[in-house]
Amino acid sequence: MTAFILVSGVFTGPHVWDEAATHLVSAGAEVHAVALTGLGGARPSTGTEIGLETHIADVLAVIDSVGQEAGGDVVLVGHDYGIHPVVGAADRRAGSVARIVYLDSGLPQDGVPALAAVPDQGVREEVLRAAGGGAPGAALAPPARDAWQLWGSTADVPGSALDRLTALASPHPLGTLLQPLRLTGAAAEVPMSGVLCTGNGASIAMVQARVNVGDPGLRALAVPRVTFLELSTGHWPMLSDPTALAVTLLKAAAGEGQPLTPVDATKPPPHLLPFLLDVPELPRERTDNIDLYLPSGPGGPRPAVVFVHGGPVPAEARPTPRDWPVLTGYARYAAGHGVVGVTLDHRLHAVTDYERAATDVADAVERVRADPRVDPDRVALWFFSGSGPLTADWMAKPPAWLRCLAADYPIMAPLPNWGRLDSRFHPSDAVARAGSLPLVLVRAGLETADIAVTVEEFLTAARRCGADIEVIDVPNGHHAFETIDRTDESRDAVHRAMGSVLRHLTA
Repeated sequence: MTAFILVSGVFTGPHVWDEAATHLVSAGAEVHAVALTGLGGARPSTGTEIGLETHIADVLAVIDSVGQEAGGDVVLVGHDYGIHPVVGAADRRAGSVARIVYLDSGLPQDGVPALAAVPDQGVREEVLRAAGGGAPGAALAPPARDAWQLWGSTADVPGSALDRLTALASPHPLGTLLQPLRLTGAAAEVPMSGVLCTGNGASIAMVQARVNVGDPGLRALAVPRVTFLELSTGHWPMLSDPTALAVTLLKAAAGEGQPLTPVDATKPPPHLLPFLLDVPELPRERTDNIDLYLPSGPGGPRPAVVFVHGGPVPAEARPTPRDWPVLTGYARYAAGHGVVGVTLDHRLHAVTDYERAATDVADAVERVRADPRVDPDRVALWFFSGSGPLTADWMAKPPAWLRCLAADYPIMAPLPNWGRLDSRFHPSDAVARAGSLPLVLVRAGLETADIAVTVEEFLTAARRCGADIEVIDVPNGHHAFETIDRTDESRDAVHRAMGSVLRHLTA
């Protein structure tokens, strides 16, 4: 018999598992929902500090009591914050745990507190302010009913379940978020499963993409002992679809799911596949984080197109984005048509990095405009994928020299698991101030649902305010179609988009 030990996340207790646990028991499993100290479990005396080690001890106590009967069939399930005490306990009882299930959670690391996994910068700052008071036993107040989505998408959660979640929520002890997790590495070989909730902005494809671009933490998971499954719901599957969650947990316990594909050194990953157009090779000029691709032949200062890569891209990724075939392909294509093509690297390494990425892009653009071979009054910016939020700066106050702004398969609003982005990075709000700035948006017909929603929201806002926007559709194209969809349809979209940008530059 499989014994599931279920550990819930911030502000919540064992009650969130009630329906899913019923389905698991009906399927023949044993279920133990852990009551963490202060979160459904015993409350210590006033002023007593509750830290992450306290919650690890809570999980250890259940493992020890269950393990005497279940043997090696103990499956630990950690949701949200709950994965931190789960991993800490598994590290101390690796021989008693058959599998760890990461339920729409991050990947805890040795020496890193759970607060680092909170996506919302405002929430992190609130925790640090509250901790600054220094009062032992301090806790973070639970969210109001309409604020739960700051901790993860509440998609598909019934109103009654959200009411109950709010009514039963407990203040979360700050010490559990601030105390670093300490691991020995003993659990490194314990099989694990990741259950990703696509309604919260996570998917196996996204994880695989991070593996491909060089995320060291995720590359280590591209091994047979690690599998992934998806649930098409938000961050709270035990409330939004407990039946599907139970089925998925049973599959995870059985080792089912999709493993990640390790990087094959003999073959390029998708983002390093050749550009779909046969464009001539051109020498580049590299200065700091900028590469220039210059048109051949004589001529005065020329217009320029600056291509801004997406992300987040791990800082360890090699080659860096300015050398990716899609960017160099576009830059050489532009240079072949008489304008300066520019690629650059910026520091969008995490969803918290948009401010510094925006600074990098603005600085690069000014240095490009200062080059005597560039016409400073005729520049276009072309954004890709996760750089979509960076378009907001340029639409909110478009400079006279910006002749066109283009975006390929952009993410135009924060995904649910990103937390809040500064209002500065909301293109749907900024487009109303774009005025006569020409906009070109290339839309992938086979885009992932969560990204497609952000694009439609932006287009609705753009049309509502009468923005000058041209949409170029690639009906059978995927995200990053320029390297993975080598079709006439894709080539035509690239030609049309470049043609439109060049017309605006040279008008």
